[in-house]
Amino acid sequence: MRKLLSAFFQLGPKPVALYGCYRLGLRLGLPQRAVAQERQIVHDWQAATDRLRHLVPLPDKQTLRDVIGFPGSEILDVACAELLAGKVRLFGAGAVELRLAPDGPLQPWEYYESGKATPGTDQDIKFTWEPGRFGWVFTLGRGYYLTGDERYSQAFWENTEKFIEANPPYLGPHWNSAQEVALRLIALVWSLRVFRVAPASTPERQARLVQAISDHATRIPPTLLYARSQNNNHLLSEAAGLYTAGRLLEGIHPRAARWRKLGWHWFQQGVQAQVAPDGAYSQHSANYQRLLLQISLWMNLLQKSGVTFPESKESFNPLTLERLDKATRWLIGLLDGASGKLPNLGPNDGAYIFPLTSRPFDDYRPVLLAAAQAFCKKRLFNEDDEMSLWFGFAAAPEPAQPTPSNRLKSAAGQLKLAASHSWAYLRAVHFTSRPGHADQLHLDLWWCGLNLAQDAGTYRYTAGAPWDNALAHAAVHNTVTVDGLDQMRRAGRFLYLDWAQADGSVDEAGSISACHDGYQKLGFLHSRKITSLPSDCWLVEDRLAESRPVRSPGGMHTFRLHWLLPDWPWQIEAKTLTLESPLGPVRLEVVIEPESATSRPHLTIVRAGQRIFGTSDPPHMPILGWVSPTYSLLQPALSLVVEAQSSPPVRFITTWILPSIGAFQETRRLQ
Repeated sequence: MRKLLSAFFQLGPKPVALYGCYRLGLRLGLPQRAVAQERQIVHDWQAATDRLRHLVPLPDKQTLRDVIGFPGSEILDVACAELLAGKVRLFGAGAVELRLAPDGPLQPWEYYESGKATPGTDQDIKFTWEPGRFGWVFTLGRGYYLTGDERYSQAFWENTEKFIEANPPYLGPHWNSAQEVALRLIALVWSLRVFRVAPASTPERQARLVQAISDHATRIPPTLLYARSQNNNHLLSEAAGLYTAGRLLEGIHPRAARWRKLGWHWFQQGVQAQVAPDGAYSQHSANYQRLLLQISLWMNLLQKSGVTFPESKESFNPLTLERLDKATRWLIGLLDGASGKLPNLGPNDGAYIFPLTSRPFDDYRPVLLAAAQAFCKKRLFNEDDEMSLWFGFAAAPEPAQPTPSNRLKSAAGQLKLAASHSWAYLRAVHFTSRPGHADQLHLDLWWCGLNLAQDAGTYRYTAGAPWDNALAHAAVHNTVTVDGLDQMRRAGRFLYLDWAQADGSVDEAGSISACHDGYQKLGFLHSRKITSLPSDCWLVEDRLAESRPVRSPGGMHTFRLHWLLPDWPWQIEAKTLTLESPLGPVRLEVVIEPESATSRPHLTIVRAGQRIFGTSDPPHMPILGWVSPTYSLLQPALSLVVEAQSSPPVRFITTWILPSIGAFQETRRLQ
């Protein structure tokens, strides 16, 4: 009961009430009946396919070839060959078997939502859903459009028919989540446009696919209440799916006009509610913010296309455009220019719904390049990428002039300081929407495209202990924990309550500072100051001080500073850890003030959940020393844990000493 009351007051009455109404409707069988009653047979499928020529314009082929170039075309050929062999890359990771038929007998979709048909808590539904999102069709479609290779069109149709036959409308887990249905609907519309002219695209196949698109759209409205209660990427995805089907089928399907209006309304409402005035996203996730921009790029492509029925045409609300502009700039503000990567901030479920590029999953530049042209109305990068062409933007006739990046930057949850070849990002948020990770005062440090102080990522949402979304814990972030406790109260796999709140500032002299109150319950405030030193060196000062009188036996507490580092060769001498990076030795020196017999630092190094230096195991051992670049992918890293038992106040001082890039470049030149 205490958890329910806390959720009601901290999340707000509206989302709780919407979710309650959704659960009640599900119990009464209302969504199921609505889906069954509204399903219609689409007879004039050819009118829909004819409309696609204008609704989804395709880029100029020669321009596309020029922009892709080499090795982009070679990467695309390899990806298409994998698909022809029945392999697919899920979440941007390694190739696995493309499985489109779920295991076991199929139940009505509502059984999966209610939990009746869930085989076990360790089974991760995302491994079923991800192939069913049809992200793989964008690879085959790109390959077919550029080469005309009929093997690609045949593979598309064979796999699509296999999916339709194995997953009849509204039966099985692929119909459970309306978001998954909506994303698949969008992929099917795009595919029908690209493969429409292929000899394999017979009239019977096209008619069947148009009917499938209609069936998908019918599934979304009855559970839109759930998406509204979450007010996150679910709402944006489902709105985009409805708008897509409405534009395609208006005048052909009796519900299409309603789908179009619903989709357009809730998309704009969602963007305006989910993006803060400074551009920060309500889900506190770099990858989910990229998902927001990709959905918005698709909506932008549809709304500016020449097909309108009736004659009225939607246009983005000025506030929507302003929020999308700010959201684009917010992500660009955290872009590492040398690698195209971002800090692995917050939940990362591996979503990449329009993989219209040969660049890797963790390169954010394709999306940001297109989004800057769509929503900032300018080119912010001196390069092209094919994703921009697919979303309706021409290749630049001349190089763009990038917007100069500020050395100091402050936005919601984003305190950034840049040096010559390195930059630091300090996470400090005053939450107005529920957090995804307990990551207050987490520090990311980047140097010459290398992520030195890393965010562990997510790995898995659903798995056996300890991997039930475990990397959300403060203990695996680059921050300080007290007595092994989290910064906030964890009330579920995806729910934190009693939010830790932070405030931060930037100093023109060359430092950023912040503090958070997550340990106020113990009587402590944690403050952190980051200072840029000469020669790309950094000073990190953490202070734990009493915020009020506390009662604790002996006044002693255990303070732990954690740094997640790359899995490089290392050695340790006294208080200094040396990492052998590809560009030379990186040194960390950690001291504690005041140092006494009780507060003298105890250093432990953990790799892949195993202690490799030190004399005792810190808490959370199994999840330390790991990094997850994308969903379901776990790689070894080094966790440096510096622990002190002390009475407050206590101060950790970490000095990062980076090698001279000039000396390194000169050595390489002489070699």
